Amino acid sequence: MSDAAPKIPTSASATGLGEFIDASPSPFHVCATVARELENAGYTRLFEEQAWPAAVSAASSKSYVIRGGSIIAWETGDGPAFRIVGGHTDSPNLRLKQHPDRTSAGMAMIALEPYGGAWLNSWLDRDLGLSGRLAYRAGDRVAHTLVHVTEAVVRVPQLAIHLSEDRKGVSPDPQRHVNGLWGLDDATPDVLGWVAEYAGIDPDTLLGWELMTHDVAPSAVIGAAENLLSAPRLDNQGTCYAGLRALLDGSSSAHTRVLALFDHEEVGSGSERGAASDFLASICERIVLSRGGSRSDYLQSMAASVCLSGDMAHATHPNHPERHEPGHRISIGGGPVLKVNQNLRYASDALGEAIFAMACDDAGVPMQRYVHRADLPCGSTIGPITATRTGLTTIDVGAPQLAMHSARELMGAADVPMYSAALQAFLAQN
Repeated sequence: MSDAAPKIPTSASATGLGEFIDASPSPFHVCATVARELENAGYTRLFEEQAWPAAVSAASSKSYVIRGGSIIAWETGDGPAFRIVGGHTDSPNLRLKQHPDRTSAGMAMIALEPYGGAWLNSWLDRDLGLSGRLAYRAGDRVAHTLVHVTEAVVRVPQLAIHLSEDRKGVSPDPQRHVNGLWGLDDATPDVLGWVAEYAGIDPDTLLGWELMTHDVAPSAVIGAAENLLSAPRLDNQGTCYAGLRALLDGSSSAHTRVLALFDHEEVGSGSERGAASDFLASICERIVLSRGGSRSDYLQSMAASVCLSGDMAHATHPNHPERHEPGHRISIGGGPVLKVNQNLRYASDALGEAIFAMACDDAGVPMQRYVHRADLPCGSTIGPITATRTGLTTIDVGAPQLAMHSARELMGAADVPMYSAALQAFLAQN
C-alpha cells in the first residue's frame, strides 16, 4: 500500500467522491453534478443544435455540451491536439419496465429488469430510491426534468433460507425474482403517477421515462483507520469525479484538455450518446472548425491526440486471490492501474503504456499493471470502442476496487487523490 501523497496538488478526496456519488444516482444526475461544478469554474454550456459563438475558438476558452446522460467538457489550448480523459456515467442497476405496476400475493410490486451486468444478489434486501429522467407535455412541446427520490420506497426481498431447497439461497431469476415491493394493497398509488407528482409534474402529462433504482444509504469512509470508501456506483463514478477534479485542478496546456463521459457503457455503448456514437468525434471536429480549421486540420489533430479511457479496476480479492492472475497482484491503496489485454478487451499498447507510466511518474504516484486471468472472460471499457470509432491512441486505466457491479462497492480512500493526480498529469503532458 502507498501512503505517499501525490506530487501534483489535487482537491480530489474520498469524502468528495462520496458526496459526488450521493448527488448522482443516475447518468443524468452525473451530468447535472458535473455541469454545476463546471459552471462554478467558469465553463459555458453550448448546444449542438445551435451555432457556437466565436469565443469558443479563443485559447483557454472553457465549454461543455450535454447529450442525454453523456457530457463532454473542454478547455481550448494553443496547440492542435487533444488530451482526452474518457469515462462512463452509467452503472449496473435495476430499472423500471414500461408497465411497472404489478400485483403478486396481494402486494403492490414494481416490475424491474437488470441493466448491465448487475450482481443481482447484492440488490436484495436493500432500501432503494428511484431516480432518472421524465419527459412530459408542456403545451405544444415535450419537456423533461430529473427526479431523485431520496427516500427508501422500494425493496426487493430475499427468500428466507428456510424456503430454499438446499439452504444455500436462490440465484435470482432476472425475470421473476427482482421485482420490487412497492406497497401492501390496492390503495398503493401507481408508480408513475406517484413519481410524476414527486417531481412536480401533472401525471396526465407524463409521456416518457427512464427510471432506475439506487441504494439510498449514503457513501461512507469506513475501516478502523478510515482508509476505505464504501459507496454505490464507484464503477464508474470514481472516474467521473477523478476526471472532473483533474480537469478543474489542472492549468491550461498546449493541448485542448477534454473530459468525455458517456452513457450506456454497461450495455455496449451502442446509442446516440454512447462511446460508439459520433459524440466525441463531432465535438472535436467542431472545436477545430470553430478555430478556423479545415476537415484536414481536424484529421491531423486527431492523429496527434491521445485518449485515456478511465474505468475502475479489479483489486485482488483477499477472500478469492485464486481468481486473479497470480503475477499481477493489484492492491487497494496501491495507486492507479494500467489495464492491458492481448485480445484487445482493453485498448492499451506499448506507446500508451509509456504515456500513462510517465503521467504517474509526473504525479508522484505508483502505477500498477493489471492483466486478467487467461481462462476467464475479460470485461471491456469504452477504450476499444473509442479507439475504433475515432482512431485515437487510447490507453485503458482505472483505480482499484472490490465488489465491482455490486449495489455497494469498496475502494481505498488514498486511491481517489492518486487517481485524479495521474489523470491531471496526463492532461498536462505536451
